[in-house]
Amino acid sequence: MKSNAIKKFFSKTEGYILLIVIVYCIIVAAVNPNFMTPGNFLDLIRSSSWYWILGFGVLLVLLSGGIDVSYTAIAICSGYVSACVIQRTGIENLAFAFFIAILIGLWFGAINGFLIHYFRLPTLIATLGTKTIFIGIMAALVGVEAINTDHLPAVFKDFGLAKLFTVPTETGAEYGLSVFFIPLVILGILTWFILYRTQIGRSVVALGNSEVSAERAGYNLFKTRMFIYMYVGALAAVAGVIAISDVAWIAPLSSTMIRGTELTIIAALIIGGVKLTGGEGTVFASIIGLLLVRLFETTLIFLGLTSSWQNFFTGLVFVASLSVTSLQRARKRRRMLLFEE
Repeated sequence: MKSNAIKKFFSKTEGYILLIVIVYCIIVAAVNPNFMTPGNFLDLIRSSSWYWILGFGVLLVLLSGGIDVSYTAIAICSGYVSACVIQRTGIENLAFAFFIAILIGLWFGAINGFLIHYFRLPTLIATLGTKTIFIGIMAALVGVEAINTDHLPAVFKDFGLAKLFTVPTETGAEYGLSVFFIPLVILGILTWFILYRTQIGRSVVALGNSEVSAERAGYNLFKTRMFIYMYVGALAAVAGVIAISDVAWIAPLSSTMIRGTELTIIAALIIGGVKLTGGEGTVFASIIGLLLVRLFETTLIFLGLTSSWQNFFTGLVFVASLSVTSLQRARKRRRMLLFEE
């Protein structure tokens, strides 16, 4: 029975992507033994925390059958405005920083949900537009001047350097688990709970499977859409604060580490097994898909390759994942037809 459960798991997309992650780590470690160190894995968790948090929000959008490309703009705006408010008021408090950021994230998310529901705009088109609008609102009300490390509020820098624990090395250096791990775990569990233990979570999946059927089942689709995009906005705000704290600077109009990751994160979730057309996907799928992409981004140097190869490997796994998923569905349809006969 246990072997059947294992076989069933590895027959799913999440299962074979996990196998790819394991095999890839073994290959990298064989080529460069310096890769398999606790410090590298803890650093991967620190630098990837905001990716995963964004991914949890995007998961709900994909499950509902939508595509949101404005969430990185929300992350940038929320984090930047939060830093500016603290800089100008002198209130050096981490909870206050998150409070300001989340308020902005909820507001922007509500705008997305309202436009998509009442104007029946395609989600991709709507969020492409609001992505620019949000940056414009920030520029008009707050400004867009870069905040470098010297001028970034201390609360951000302290948060970025804080560790849950540290372990000294033989060279005298230290490695440790970043406090970013706490919001990552909390939001991962919260997302899982919402999707599998609440009515609003069931309505998200129902909407992705069929809007007409979801409406007939009695789900309030306005409430569902508003929740989805406000949740994405709130998580994007948290990710924005974490990302700024991690690098200790922000230039909202330049190419930062947040800008341009929209499609990469969406692709990573699809690689992990989240269905692009909605109705199918798990929190674990988003974690494992993003883990694989982040491994490609951070470990190519250990293989002696340049970062330009990252897009190649990500695209290769993306196409392979979609192909295998398509073959699995075709095989499932054939079995159903044979059963009906």
